[in-house]
Amino acid sequence: MTNEKALAFLTRHGMAPEQIDPDVYIYRMLTEMRSGLAGEACSMDMIPTFLSNDGQLEPGVSAAVIDAGGTNFRSALVSFQPTGFVISDMIKRKMPGTEAPCTWEEFIRFTADAVEPLMDRADVIGFCFSYAATITPEMDGRVITIDKEVVVTGCEGQLIGASLVAELERRGITGKRAVILNDTVAVLLGMAAGLDKSQYAGFIGQVSGTGTNTCVSLPVSAIGKLGLSGDRGMIVNLESGKYDGIKGGDFDRALDEESHNPGQKHFEKLTAGVYLGEICHLMLNAAADEGLLSADCAEKVRALPVFDSAVIDAWACGEGFEMLGGDQDDHSFAQTLSRALFHRSARCMCVNLLALAELIGGRGKPVCMLAEGSLVQKGRCYRPELERLLTLYGTEKRGIDFELHVGQETTLPGSAAAALLNT
Repeated sequence: MTNEKALAFLTRHGMAPEQIDPDVYIYRMLTEMRSGLAGEACSMDMIPTFLSNDGQLEPGVSAAVIDAGGTNFRSALVSFQPTGFVISDMIKRKMPGTEAPCTWEEFIRFTADAVEPLMDRADVIGFCFSYAATITPEMDGRVITIDKEVVVTGCEGQLIGASLVAELERRGITGKRAVILNDTVAVLLGMAAGLDKSQYAGFIGQVSGTGTNTCVSLPVSAIGKLGLSGDRGMIVNLESGKYDGIKGGDFDRALDEESHNPGQKHFEKLTAGVYLGEICHLMLNAAADEGLLSADCAEKVRALPVFDSAVIDAWACGEGFEMLGGDQDDHSFAQTLSRALFHRSARCMCVNLLALAELIGGRGKPVCMLAEGSLVQKGRCYRPELERLLTLYGTEKRGIDFELHVGQETTLPGSAAAALLNT
């Protein structure tokens, strides 16, 4: 049930979903993307990965894979068959540097220990590195920093793949090559590997969960001087969470001021699951101050700690109001706010995806959207709204069709596809 008081509150504070008009913002974001690809000013990074999604994988050929995340470090062997991918020999360990600081040399020795038993069955290594790194034309990665409570001293400026290959050669293992990528690119490559790529106008990788990011496989005509040699396209990682071209409301500004990175990650703060619960918490406290909630509900709201997006997903679906107390009007107020936050997030992502589809030139065949993350996988309110908006603003208004594929745990097959398609 929609609450009229809540709608007025949202509009007054600049938080109503309808205040973000995709027809206006799509071309603004597209213009900035094109500026970034041309090397001009852009709030997104538009990072060339030097990786291509072109071609089909040869069945039965294996790659060793590594996933170095914020908490865990995984290694495995991956191959692809007509029926899908096969993961074997997977071992999960604690990420070096989580329990105690380690040096770069110790990290590399640890990594070599993980893949050495696989090297008799694989010539290439796909390495998903979830930290800041500059990707080189050789598809290596030069470390900018390792963070997320992981301490690896002496890592800055080091080449990840070259360091690992050198350590393997020191052990007498020669002729190997490592390819470095990030998690969003792995989503695109891992999910596209099992598809007939000729059926699509292009491919977009999307992470929509705790954080937000997109990447896109662009044809040579769209990437210009950033492209690979020959006629191969290239995947570009946007770091779209940094985009600052969509206007937020009062509570977006309040959230930003209270965050650990004020002035940064504007688009991510509008869209990502880690922030939606925080924004709703701010809005409910303001509504209590404005006298829009009953006395009982206002008292309980003021005592609530910050909650996550799972809480407001339940509220958006008319569930879980016990923690709020109050009456039916209070519950419909909270439900309207919660639904608005998911719908606004979906509007922002619609802008991002349609701008990328225009960049690809996606007409005649569907654009393949490959997505992973808690919002798109589990959100009962977010995904249906995103699909509705893509149909309205894409198919009906622009003749752009999307085919959505939602995956889970695509990092390992994506890392393997990166290595096998690009060596």
